[in-house]
Amino acid sequence: MPHEFTGFHPNTLRFLATLKRNNNREWFQANRNRYESEFLAPALDFIEAMQKPLQEIAPCLQVVPKRTGGSLMRIYRDTRFSKDKIPYKTNIGIHFRHVAGCDIHAPGCYVHIEPGHVFLGVGVWHPTTKILTKIRHRIDTDPTGWKRASRGKVFCKRFTLTGDRLKRPPLGFASDHRLIEDLKRKDFIGASQVAEEMIFTECFVDECLDAFRTARPFMRFLCQALEVPY
Repeated sequence: MPHEFTGFHPNTLRFLATLKRNNNREWFQANRNRYESEFLAPALDFIEAMQKPLQEIAPCLQVVPKRTGGSLMRIYRDTRFSKDKIPYKTNIGIHFRHVAGCDIHAPGCYVHIEPGHVFLGVGVWHPTTKILTKIRHRIDTDPTGWKRASRGKVFCKRFTLTGDRLKRPPLGFASDHRLIEDLKRKDFIGASQVAEEMIFTECFVDECLDAFRTARPFMRFLCQALEVPY
């Protein structure tokens, strides 16, 4: 049964840092109890605490506190097609996916926790060409809406747009388009840095909720571009 979230375990970041230095199955199996208490349990409690209030902010996002198949991303790396065979991720990744995520690359909200790098993310990362085309078309046909969503004072106070870009204008758009730098984006992501010490308090839930509430116009614009609700 989940417990009331009072913050991540005091040793959560220490566990992740030690895992990074000992990223092998033998060490992990010997320290599985630490994984359970310092990583898994607080992460699931955090997701449980986010469930009801986040769904009030964004009803189409899924908030699922499950060990596998839910909002908590697997600690195990997929090494099948990678030259890097290190078996474990050294961060906590929590992804609140859109209900349409099974059918399209839909926008979502993300929480990232690792030593020296705690941040929140909103939007769509590495979408398919089809999804990119829809978002770019929406920006082109509704530039005012895009500016309000991505350049609003409240949003920009909290989030910074980040991600990869094309070096040249995408097909069908002139190099002198007034929003060409936005149209070159390959990711439509807003990132918000969070102080490490925040994760150890119950206030981390409110910090995340306030940020995701701030991002609603941005998320709504992307969802409208993809013709899904938000």
